[in-house]
Amino acid sequence: MEPMNFAFHCKSKPEPSGKKVAIIGAGPAGLAAAGYLACKGHEIDVYEKLPEPGGLMIFGIPEVRIPIERVRAGCKLLEEKFGVKFITRTKVVYGERHDEGDELLEKTVNLKELIEKYDAVLITTGTWRSRIPKIEGAELDGVYAALDYLYRLKASRLGYLSKEHAPEVKGRIVAVIGAGYSAVDAVIESLAVGAKKVYLLYRRTIQEAPAGIYEINAVRQKGVEWMELVSPTKIIGKDKVEKIELIKNKLGEPDESGRRRPIPIEGSEFTIDVDVVIFATGEKSTPPFSEDLGIAVDKWGGIVVDERHMTSVEGVFAAGDVVTGPSKVGHAILSGLNAARALDIWLKSR
Repeated sequence: MEPMNFAFHCKSKPEPSGKKVAIIGAGPAGLAAAGYLACKGHEIDVYEKLPEPGGLMIFGIPEVRIPIERVRAGCKLLEEKFGVKFITRTKVVYGERHDEGDELLEKTVNLKELIEKYDAVLITTGTWRSRIPKIEGAELDGVYAALDYLYRLKASRLGYLSKEHAPEVKGRIVAVIGAGYSAVDAVIESLAVGAKKVYLLYRRTIQEAPAGIYEINAVRQKGVEWMELVSPTKIIGKDKVEKIELIKNKLGEPDESGRRRPIPIEGSEFTIDVDVVIFATGEKSTPPFSEDLGIAVDKWGGIVVDERHMTSVEGVFAAGDVVTGPSKVGHAILSGLNAARALDIWLKSR
């Protein structure tokens, strides 16, 4: 199988530049940056909290989209041919914070000390915190955030998490709430592990679905029941999920996203029987700090960068979803490449 080529800017390792760069996060943006900077002769250390590099390409996205062995082969190439060092099961952080996917950690590293140790630092820590609406019953057994759900299924399948820590889905009825790529991925994985029935529930119509009409129709053809113009109002059950209550919507005027706002129709509530509820309602950027280190963030928690991808701290750069919020893999790779180019120029100017 052809490896994902993260070092496509050169065919072999160049002469050392004498500069050392730390990349925090081995997802698409971090790996693309590692490949580019290794091609410029810099010594690259990539810190990753998960047991192996790849980020959501390994621990989230279904294999029918991105084959795991292609990602692994690409990372192995970076390591063996270009000298990139992967420091796994290691979370870089300043202050205390817990994000999804932290269960497999073995140690933490202080971000401030890392900045002092390296010639430059690139933050590509992505979006490892989910948004779950505050509704009645969200605490019941069988309710998951999509990212945590996907991560647990994949980590269990790969042997990193024991089976008791993976969602029980086989033979069960699953409701996925949302219509973005995380929702579609949760549907695909639910079918793959033997769900009896899968609902895909969305508050707007298929025309407004972030994943697009093609992706939604593709899972509908697999037998998924698509229900649009519905929103969850509460999850019902004793200790574990038994039903979900939905309310019908109509579309009003466009909101700040440009899509028409869903308006609940009073008195239209109804319930469906389900065993598992997955909220695919968005993820938040997860910068590697919870205390003030001088790195500015926006109102959504994403790291603020200038046109060079540099943060408000000199020599500290950021790229990918930790800056933009959730995006496609291709966008994250491009962001990582652009940041790596800017970082290389900055290093050479010093």
